[in-house]
Amino acid sequence: MLRFVAAVAVAAALAVSAAPAIAHQGDPSFSSVLRSVEPREPGLEVRVLNYDDSLELVNRTGRDVVVTGYDGEPYARLLADGRVEVNRSSPAAYLNDERLGRVPVPAGAHAGAEPRWERVEGDGRFAWHDHRIHWMGSGRPPSVRDPSARTKVFDYAVPLLVGDRPVKIHGTLYWVGEPGGGMPPVAIGALAVLAAAALAGALAVRRRRARSSVPGR
Repeated sequence: MLRFVAAVAVAAALAVSAAPAIAHQGDPSFSSVLRSVEPREPGLEVRVLNYDDSLELVNRTGRDVVVTGYDGEPYARLLADGRVEVNRSSPAAYLNDERLGRVPVPAGAHAGAEPRWERVEGDGRFAWHDHRIHWMGSGRPPSVRDPSARTKVFDYAVPLLVGDRPVKIHGTLYWVGEPGGGMPPVAIGALAVLAAAALAGALAVRRRRARSSVPGR
């Protein structure tokens, strides 16, 4: 009995711990799909990480590549020599630290501020939470009428400069349905309550047996 209770408790703990991990890595209910990079730039690679969580850019073009922030300011740059730098005067440098952008932005960080470049990588590769590629609202998007059906949410474009040439990453965000492999929060809670009740019952039975085995009782 106690062995079963322990197994149930472990399963509940694993289910609870898995939920925030999935949320941190992106939302499996969505798929952010890249359609094109226009105009095409040989040596420029881009992909979406973890469903809709982040964009990853690799610069092998031989030129500097600048990622544009939300107000048209330079946010990050991948230099031709492999160095990657973030502009700490860009609001995006702070908003992109958290998936939903719920972070304070310093007063000195704005589109017109003088760039302050800070090195973050050295291999010509950069990944960041870009809020243009995922759903920023709470709950399901209004366009999703049937939660089980694949539904287009919106198209997006992320602007870059490759050398002096404007380039855009084009993509589409889709709702793909509720993930089937995970355990719903209600079920997780019920499982935890069941485990606690079973453990309490097993301990009570053990105590009664221990009392009945004492001589004179």
